[in-house]
Amino acid sequence: MRTKFRGLMHREALLFEGENGWAEWSPFLEYEDDEARIWLQAAIDQGFGPKREVGEVKLNATLPAVNGEQIAQVLAMFPGMDTIKIKVAEKGQTIEQDLDRITTVRILKPEAKLRLDANGGYSVEQALRVAEEVGELDYFEQPCATIGELAELRARLHGATRIAADESVRKVEDPMAVVYAGAADVLVLKAQPLGGVTRALEIARECGLPVTVSSALETPIGIHAGLTFASALGGTTAHGLGTLFFFERADIFNNEVLASEERREWWLERLKRCFI
Repeated sequence: MRTKFRGLMHREALLFEGENGWAEWSPFLEYEDDEARIWLQAAIDQGFGPKREVGEVKLNATLPAVNGEQIAQVLAMFPGMDTIKIKVAEKGQTIEQDLDRITTVRILKPEAKLRLDANGGYSVEQALRVAEEVGELDYFEQPCATIGELAELRARLHGATRIAADESVRKVEDPMAVVYAGAADVLVLKAQPLGGVTRALEIARECGLPVTVSSALETPIGIHAGLTFASALGGTTAHGLGTLFFFERADIFNNEVLASEERREWWLERLKRCFI
């Protein structure tokens, strides 16, 4: 990775060729088999499910929890993008650092729409403080960890800031629970963690809310699935599928980026466990 993202400086993926071309299985290394199995369903859907075309998709820029000069350096990787998602609530950082980051982005990109993504890292009170201090946002993504907290925060904001749910869709038994609870105005959907584009489209159509498609830090193969998902949704929303900019190289069919034999065996053993 060019810069630390989601706490990572390195990403691994298993790629295979299906009837539709290449497909990607890339659950994060720490995920247990039950969760990784859902991601495998997505890879199988990509490789052997309905064939889909990619149309024109608008992207948002994504700013990790960096500070100082790094902010301008990262934003320069996303020329022409008028919507910026800013990561906040990073472990080991303070709200003051988050607010400084947001202020710097507003100075550098005064016309841009801003989205904040806390990955569930704030309490309700912390999220309220941030929302009140930063003012107008496109939306605030997963400010708190639980559906109950999101519902409380949304009620206390009285519509001043839209709440978007990500983890509260893909890391719960019922992805519609956050909708039934009235805890979100927008859903952020990732194809792989939801079991594939086919399933993600079902959720998008059932929820009745605006949807933003986001990446799970995939290689170009996985990003292609996200682009087909966003294309099928249509509309003019800026989607969070520009994360290839964070990789030092996007050429994955190259011997220099192939895994070692040890890592290959680790992934194949994982595949055997999950493919049931």
